[in-house]
Amino acid sequence: MKFLEKHPMIMIAVGIAGISLSAIFVKYSQAPSVVTAAYRLLWTVGLMTPMVFGKGEFRRELLSTEKREVLLCAVSGIFLALHFTVWFESLNQTSVASSTAISCTEVIWVALGYCLFLKGRISAKAGMSILITVAGSLVIALSDYSAGGNHFYGDVLALGAAIFQAVYTLIGRQARRNMSTMVYTYIVYTFCCLSLCGAVAVQGLSFTGYGAGSVAVGFLLSVCSTLLGHSIFSWCLKFLSPAFVSASKLCEPVVAAVFAFFLFHEVPALMQFAGGAVTIAGILLYSRIENRENTGGSSS
Repeated sequence: MKFLEKHPMIMIAVGIAGISLSAIFVKYSQAPSVVTAAYRLLWTVGLMTPMVFGKGEFRRELLSTEKREVLLCAVSGIFLALHFTVWFESLNQTSVASSTAISCTEVIWVALGYCLFLKGRISAKAGMSILITVAGSLVIALSDYSAGGNHFYGDVLALGAAIFQAVYTLIGRQARRNMSTMVYTYIVYTFCCLSLCGAVAVQGLSFTGYGAGSVAVGFLLSVCSTLLGHSIFSWCLKFLSPAFVSASKLCEPVVAAVFAFFLFHEVPALMQFAGGAVTIAGILLYSRIENRENTGGSSS
């Protein structure tokens, strides 16, 4: 562990690979999107339960959590369930490159939600970066719309997934002020899991009959993308700046697109490539502006 603390870039690379493989794993699942998402969360909650209840500190915190915080976590978990379901379906309708690039606009929707619902403010420069990001997403959508098929529908689903994740993030900021990361995520993942299982039941779908490969996909999503991918980025915040960690996540659409090129022979069209580049540039610009303002630069 001391070696990794001295070389956190190794963990950044592992984290990027973990989140980038998420879209690839989903492509291999034969189960409906909501079932694949349920598999992911069932594995995640199952793997986290011994860690939470096996340590007295986490167990005591969990049992003493206030009802308001539990309620916020529950709502947050429902929106996370919506995010997973809609994004997984997006990957079934459009390319990995388009879906991941648009879903990464979550940070932009968080900023807008912060202004609209939490009385925050956005500077002119940050507003410009948001417009750049939206423009890039529109270029991707126009490219996919002209290509026909369900690609445009997949882009709309990816946008919905980004907005759902933004709501999950905004609620999480309020819920976890007095909670540890482990307990907060465990409660959220539990409610997310319950929501997904409920959705499977309401739709009359079965949890079985999709092959062992689909169950394995859920396990890989849980371990590589949830427990390792996102958890690693949280760990890296101890050793690297938040701006750098946030910017490194923007490698996801690029790395995922490379994986998709070799595994599924998905070749982005010129407009897709241009739109993805503009979208990522807009998000990166916004991240840098936000970090500069939060560390004593121009106030918004």
